[in-house]
Amino acid sequence: KLNVMTTGSRGPLLVQDVVFTDEMAHFDRERIPERVVHAKGAGAFGFFEVTHDITKYCKAQVFHHVGKRTPVSVRFSTVGGESGSADTVRDPRGFAVKFYTEEGNWDMTGNNTPIFFIRDAFLFPSFIHTQKRNPQTHLKDADMTWDFFSLRPETLHQVRESGSLLGCANRVRIPVGMCGFWLARANRVGICVFAQTDQGIRNLTVEQAAKFGSEDPDYSIRDLYNAIANGSYPSWTLYIQIMTFDEAEKYEWNPFDVTKVWSHGQYPLIPVGRLVLNKNPLNYFTDVEQLAFDPSNMPPGIEPSPDKMLQGRLFSYPDTHRHRLGTNYLQLPVNCPFKTRVANYQRDGPMCSTDNQGGAPNYYPNSFSAPEVQPLTREHCLAVVGDISRYNSANEDNFSQVTTFYTKVLGPSERQRLCENIANHLKDAQIFIQNRMVKLFSSVHPEYGATVRSLLDMYNSKDARVSAMILYSTSELMYIFFYQISCL
Repeated sequence: KLNVMTTGSRGPLLVQDVVFTDEMAHFDRERIPERVVHAKGAGAFGFFEVTHDITKYCKAQVFHHVGKRTPVSVRFSTVGGESGSADTVRDPRGFAVKFYTEEGNWDMTGNNTPIFFIRDAFLFPSFIHTQKRNPQTHLKDADMTWDFFSLRPETLHQVRESGSLLGCANRVRIPVGMCGFWLARANRVGICVFAQTDQGIRNLTVEQAAKFGSEDPDYSIRDLYNAIANGSYPSWTLYIQIMTFDEAEKYEWNPFDVTKVWSHGQYPLIPVGRLVLNKNPLNYFTDVEQLAFDPSNMPPGIEPSPDKMLQGRLFSYPDTHRHRLGTNYLQLPVNCPFKTRVANYQRDGPMCSTDNQGGAPNYYPNSFSAPEVQPLTREHCLAVVGDISRYNSANEDNFSQVTTFYTKVLGPSERQRLCENIANHLKDAQIFIQNRMVKLFSSVHPEYGATVRSLLDMYNSKDARVSAMILYSTSELMYIFFYQISCL
């Protein structure tokens, strides 16, 4: 069927043309809401292989023995942009891994930076709003971004990270992921998980990012797909840092504050295994757009840490998937824990595509067959003492780690590049916001603040502030509809 059914060659179409109405009805509904965050992304499949024994730390079957392989899916993404935005923007890169284990799925979500902008999940919606569009102008707004940053000094560590070369990752094959969990064995230990690229860390300069952004905005997605298609399978080495519960209680600052890092000297990286991607998606929508990661998916042996950001995401991630994909999104093949049998009391809902657990009871307790409490799945007890309140975490040492990085890790040229990248964006914010941000940079290190200040003064000078009008040449395609007009 190539044409609509009409009355004569020039007459109106007929309602009985159900082929046309079915085609249009499906077309009208074939888009689902894009992700609120991490909308632009690429995905692939592969395996995780254990290379080092960590069973003394964790009982999860994914680490059962050296050589064990577990199927995985991985999604890489930018954070703030829409699904059609460029891959080359200055933005953290998301790095999410789904392990399809025999005990259920383990979803590990992280970024290519070992720290985050904020430490309190309550601020997350506001933070993301500052990275999106102004509700009045529908434009990206430097005032929104830098006003928030300047009022929350805890963002300084991630601002430094984003302003450095790591802010423009070259390809999606290179991120370093980070997450925090408890590993459960006889005793709890806290861990940070890192996925270090085996391809070598490479980043884009400002000039390269601008070039690729205009010539090939899907540069990173293309690179990942072609690399796997050509047999150049990207891989990562997974490491963990271990901190005991007693060490965590006595540590100099909150070790589960995601705006800080654990010292590699005190808590060295312990190799665990390797992650290899060797299969491209067969269909982007089914395999990547519907791929849903929940930090709340944890097999026995892995439990959530007291990290406030992780705790907040335990609800927000699965809830947004229910909104985007529907109540039964976990039944989709790409999200299904296919290596184990699901047994719970959840039934029905839109788009149920399985046997709905047959005739098994949907209530508990019952006198028939039903999921039982397994000792293996029991969580550890955690003794907590404290007054319930809304504790303000704004002033929990926001400067020392940033100062250490600025003075001991960055060389002179890297410091200059960092200041230039920051000033080039900060210049678009109002002067009072610039001044507040420079004061924070100066608290990190006087040179840091002075360099950004001098660059802003240059941008703010009369010659540099001359407005330029940009005229856009557009080619518009006009659709003309004819109507019958009755003249009375």
